[in-house]
Amino acid sequence: DAGAISVFTTRPDTLFGATFMVLAPEHELVQKITTKEQKTEVDSYIKQAQAKSDVERQETNREKTGVFTGAYAINPINDEKIPVWIADYVLTGYGTGAIMAVPAHDERDFEFAQKFDLPVVRVVQNAATDDECTHDEGKMISSGEYDGMQSELAREKITADLAAKGVAEEKVNYKIRDWLISRQRYWGAPIPIIHCEVDGAVPVPADQLPVVLPELTNFQPTGKGSALAGAEDWINTTCPKCGGPAKRETDTMDGFACSSWYFLRFADPHNNEEPFSKEKAKFWLPVDDYIGGAEHAVMHLLYARMWTKVMFDAGLIEFDEPFKALRNQGMILAPDGRKMSKSWGNVISPDEIIEQGYGADAIRLMELFIGPWNQEAAWSVEGMGGCFRFLQRLWTLVQEFVEEDSYRHSKLDLPVLSARQAGVESSRDISFASETQNKLDSRLRGNDGLLQTTHKTVKKVTEDMHSMGFNTAIAALMAMTNDLYKIKAENGLTDRENWTTALQTIVQLLAPFAPHITEELWNDLGQTSSVHSTEWPTWDEKYLTSDTMKIVVQVNGKVRATLNIATDSSEEAVLEAAKTNEKVAANLGDNSIK
Repeated sequence: DAGAISVFTTRPDTLFGATFMVLAPEHELVQKITTKEQKTEVDSYIKQAQAKSDVERQETNREKTGVFTGAYAINPINDEKIPVWIADYVLTGYGTGAIMAVPAHDERDFEFAQKFDLPVVRVVQNAATDDECTHDEGKMISSGEYDGMQSELAREKITADLAAKGVAEEKVNYKIRDWLISRQRYWGAPIPIIHCEVDGAVPVPADQLPVVLPELTNFQPTGKGSALAGAEDWINTTCPKCGGPAKRETDTMDGFACSSWYFLRFADPHNNEEPFSKEKAKFWLPVDDYIGGAEHAVMHLLYARMWTKVMFDAGLIEFDEPFKALRNQGMILAPDGRKMSKSWGNVISPDEIIEQGYGADAIRLMELFIGPWNQEAAWSVEGMGGCFRFLQRLWTLVQEFVEEDSYRHSKLDLPVLSARQAGVESSRDISFASETQNKLDSRLRGNDGLLQTTHKTVKKVTEDMHSMGFNTAIAALMAMTNDLYKIKAENGLTDRENWTTALQTIVQLLAPFAPHITEELWNDLGQTSSVHSTEWPTWDEKYLTSDTMKIVVQVNGKVRATLNIATDSSEEAVLEAAKTNEKVAANLGDNSIK
C-alpha cells in the first residue's frame, strides 16, 4: 500500500466512470508502486518521455502512448479497483500529475482507452450516442444513489459527500507554472550578474550594459555548465562593488525573456539610451493583431501579458494588454488527415515537390488556397496540380501577349464607316461592312470586359487581403485568368493599352502569393523595377457596374429560364420578356401571373 494518490478534477460528477488512473512518468509514486514485472518497461518509457518537451506531449493529434505499472488503486466513490498506468500526456506541472481517467467523458482518456482496450463507462446521459465521448452536461446514470440527477447538481452533491468522508475537498487549481528564466546555452541573452567571493551576486552597473556575448567557435557543452563556461577571458572580470576578482554568470536567459517584450522594441528599434520611448510605445502599441500558432497561447502570450502588466504597473507604458486580437493559423495536415510526423511516414517535403518541377510558388499558393487560413486542412495532391496549372496558364497568357505583333509594333485601326459613307451600293458590300462593324463592336465589348474584370478583381483581392481571406483572393485571381482567356478567344490581344493594364495588375495582385514567377512576368511586361516595390493597384467603381442583370424566372417554384435584362428596364418590360420566353411560355399556358 503506497498510500493515497491526490488527483484534481473539474468533473466529480463523472467519477463513477473512472475505469483507470494515469500518472505522469515523473510522478514520485511511480517507482514505489511499479511491480517487478513491469519495471523494465516502465523505466524505458520514462526515459522516452523525458526526451520530449511539454508542448510535444500535449499535442492533441499525437497518438497516445503509455505503460501499465502493475499496480491498482481504489476509487473512493465506489470502492472499485482500477489499474494505474503512466502516460506522457499527463504532466507533473498540471494539477497533481495524476488523473482519474473517465474515457466516456474526456477525449484524451477516450483515445487512451481505445488504444489499450480499457473499459469505457458512460455516467452522464445526453444527446451523444453511447459510442461517443462527450463532456456535455446531462442526467446521471450508472452512478448509484446519484442516478437521475442533473450532472451539474450531482457535481456539488458528490463533492460535499466526499468531503464529509474526508477523501476530497473543493479547491481552485491554477495552471500557471514557475518559469525557469536561465538556460545553459550560448544563444540566449546574457544574465547581467557578476559573482564575487566577497560580495556575492552583484548586478552589472548600468554604464557597463549591455553585456555582449563573446565570439565562440565551439558551442558544445563543456561539462562545467553552458558553452560559455569555456570562454575564460570573458568570464573572468572584476567585481563592480569591491574591485576584486570575480566571474560573470554563464547561464543565459530563456528565449521567452526576449520574446516577452520584443514588440515594444519594434516601436523604437534605434533607441540607444533606453529599451523604448514611452511616447513611441503609446503611438504604435498595443499590437492590433497577433498571428501565430495555438501553442503560443500557453507560453509566449502568457509571459508577454505578464511583462506588459508589470511594465504598466511601473508606469513605463500606458496599456496593460499587449495584443488587441489573437488569430491562430490552421495546421496543414498530411493527406491522411493526421498531423505530419516522421514516425507515421506521412510528411510532405517541400524540397521534394520543388524537385518534381512544381516550384516554390505553386507550393505557397497551395498552402494558402487549400482553405481558410485559420482552419486545419489536409494536403491535397489534386489541389497542388490545380495551383501549378493556374500559374502555367497565366505565364502562357503573358508570353503570348508579349510576342503579339500588336505589342511590339503598334498598328492603327482604320476607321469603319457606314455603308452609305463609304459609298457602298451592292448588298454584298453592305453585308461586309455590317459584319466588320459587328466585329468592332464585339472587340469594344471585350475591351470593356478587360477593365471590368480587372477592377472587379482588384477590389475583391484587396478586401480579401484585409480580412485575411487568402484562399478567396487566389480564387478571384484564378477567375480573372479565366475571364482573360475568354476575352482573348473572342477578341484577341489587339487592345494593347487595356491588356497591358490587365496583365500588369494581375501580376501585382498575385505577387504576395507567388513572388518568384510574378517578378519574372513583371520584367517580361517591360518593367525594370521590382513588382514588390510597386504601389498596390486601386479600383474604380464605375467599372464595377453592369449594363445588364440576370433575372431568374420561376413557374410554380421551378426555374424555367434565366434572362439577361438591361439594368434600367421597367417592371413591365421584364415581365413581358419573361412571358415571351419559349420555355416560360410553354410552362405558363393560359394561367394568369400572380
